[in-house]
Amino acid sequence: MTKRVLIIGGTRNMGYYLSQRLAAAGYDLTLLNRGLSKDDLPRSIYRLHVDRSDHNQMRRALLAKSFDVVIDFVLFHGHEAQTVIELFRGNVEHFIFLSTGQVYLVREGLRRPFREEDYAGSLMPAPSETSYAHQEWLYGVGKRDVEDLLFQAGATDNFPHTILRLPMVNSARDPYHRLYNYYLRLRDGGVILVPHEPDYLLNHVYALDVVDIIEQLIESGAGKGKAYNIAQDEGLSHAEFLALVADIMGSEAHSQVVERGELVANGFMPDCSPFSEWWMSDLDNSRGKSELGLAYTPLREYLTEIIAEFERQPMAPPLSYRRRQAELKYAERQAASRPS
Repeated sequence: MTKRVLIIGGTRNMGYYLSQRLAAAGYDLTLLNRGLSKDDLPRSIYRLHVDRSDHNQMRRALLAKSFDVVIDFVLFHGHEAQTVIELFRGNVEHFIFLSTGQVYLVREGLRRPFREEDYAGSLMPAPSETSYAHQEWLYGVGKRDVEDLLFQAGATDNFPHTILRLPMVNSARDPYHRLYNYYLRLRDGGVILVPHEPDYLLNHVYALDVVDIIEQLIESGAGKGKAYNIAQDEGLSHAEFLALVADIMGSEAHSQVVERGELVANGFMPDCSPFSEWWMSDLDNSRGKSELGLAYTPLREYLTEIIAEFERQPMAPPLSYRRRQAELKYAERQAASRPS
């Protein structure tokens, strides 16, 4: 029997790839989103255009409908979680929620890499509301609110949910163009400005691996009532990452380490080095591998695939590349001012 699947989101990054995959596989697929992002997905996919933050709109759109599986890419707030729990309680076999490694970053006293067992515990105080960190903190806390409500619904009403906690997701469709930023800078051959801290190991995930995992869960129904870290096997330094991407491109990486405050003051961060942010998680993926048999594409292999996509379909330089010439001039001045 064909499974009826609802994707909330589904037109930008991972959701786009998953929608393509499920439509091609013959699932009875419905997308629910605001309808603001244009896409070239198959016309056979049924569309619901709804502001998911509006409880009444969600009720009107979904109350008379039922699905076997719901995948929610854009659930960020507790009140939205209450809505989907109410609407899908007893009316869905599996609810899959895409969460984030930032649920650990708002915890106090944790060491990297983070494990699922690290979730419970005291949270850090809210940063200043005028700071960039405050928005990142709100994101992590909001996702925790959702997770807590799902866990509670699972315990009291047997709500059949699975939570997938993701780090940075790499793909050719990343709407923030983070990997593409590095690609452009390596292609132009100039210096890449890198802040002196943090120097966390980069532990990301490939968008198509996430798609594979979700499709596996749709078919198996496994993992209900649990949360799983979803992340590539490799963790590497920022310098090792640049060297790897450069090698794939047949170029060389030239980086210049600068005091972070200087880069911020000149307006270069985070554009000049988007993988050098404080709010980046590092996830231990052992539970998913042992309990669900999850597997991941080797880092070099998937980076090669993404870079090949960049070269097949070049994009216009994003806004985050707009100050590239200022970066290069700054690097020249810094090099000239160093003692010989």
